[in-house]
Amino acid sequence: MTQSDCSIPKEVLERLSADGFEALPEAIRLLLNLAMALERQQHLNAAPYERSEERSEERQAHANGFKEKTLQTRVGKLTVAVPQVREGGFYPKSLEKGLRSERALKLALAEMYVQGVSTRKVAAITEELCGFEVTSSQVSRATAELDAVFAAWRARPLGKFPYVSLDARYEKVRVDGQVRDAAVFTAVGVDFLGHRQVLGVSVALSEAEVHWRAFLQSLQQRGLSGVQLITSDDHAGLKAARVAVFGGIPWQRCQCHLQRNAQSYIPKQSLKAEVAADLRAVFNASNRADAEEQHRKVVAKYATTAPKLSEWIETNVPEGLSIFALPSAHQRLLRTTNGVERAINQEIKRRTQVVRVFPNEASCLRLVTAVVMEISEEWETGKAYLTFS
Repeated sequence: MTQSDCSIPKEVLERLSADGFEALPEAIRLLLNLAMALERQQHLNAAPYERSEERSEERQAHANGFKEKTLQTRVGKLTVAVPQVREGGFYPKSLEKGLRSERALKLALAEMYVQGVSTRKVAAITEELCGFEVTSSQVSRATAELDAVFAAWRARPLGKFPYVSLDARYEKVRVDGQVRDAAVFTAVGVDFLGHRQVLGVSVALSEAEVHWRAFLQSLQQRGLSGVQLITSDDHAGLKAARVAVFGGIPWQRCQCHLQRNAQSYIPKQSLKAEVAADLRAVFNASNRADAEEQHRKVVAKYATTAPKLSEWIETNVPEGLSIFALPSAHQRLLRTTNGVERAINQEIKRRTQVVRVFPNEASCLRLVTAVVMEISEEWETGKAYLTFS
């Protein structure tokens, strides 16, 4: 890397202008090189080639060239120039942050290979991603480093979050020689500045109350407070744990899940679209009073033609109306868990489907943590999800 590399922004724009998206990998490589070089410059407290005696006391260390490193990224393989420091103790954060989840994916695949539960295809993918044959000792050292970072993030102190959404999805995990469905719990909070944050993530062998309760208690022990509304589905284990740990806090049953649940009580296929429209009319009412009036009409409408459906709607739909106590600008964003499912669960699925079966729960938790850390950091530094007046 030379001094000419410092004109990267102009070079990046020229490449993108000339070649469009085909130039994206090279543009990312150049930007990474610049970011790492600037980061070393700040670490050294000296500009490139600076040898002034006047600043000798301020200099922290000395540059020692660059070392090539090939990365496997979403845009393909990139070979970047990692700045070195003679005294050691420096590694670019700009590179480290973008590699967490990719490294975790490699390790999940590597564990499958090392533990003898992988196929030839998985072994080939592992070698392609890692670039070398992985040994059990190498995996152990690398996972220990990652696990320390991830464990610290999962245990970080929390604060006041008025809105919390809870959800779970399932991943295949090998336990005692058998492939089991493991539940991945996620909690997302919205703080008083309107920013979302992933509060926690956990992996358990079921959604039983004991597992949900342990997860919710861990959030509470880390300082979660100020909760004014919890949005989730009606899973029995989650419901019992929520009442036990956060009893008295208003609960919003996910309206999307209510729509799906109602389908099980519809006696004829021809009624499904009509029932869905009737429930939407309840949920889209302008206020609580109008929603309750519309709810009564729907209950009466199906009392004769679909009595079980009518009874179910009468009992369950009111659990999806708690949202009307919130400011109107917040209601649509918090009335379902769709935000969690789209932003988190779909991204987890995209990354974990490469692995297919995790060799153990720890491997699953490692990759999932990497994914949600990445998402949470983007949320915390991006635009507010909603605003408080």
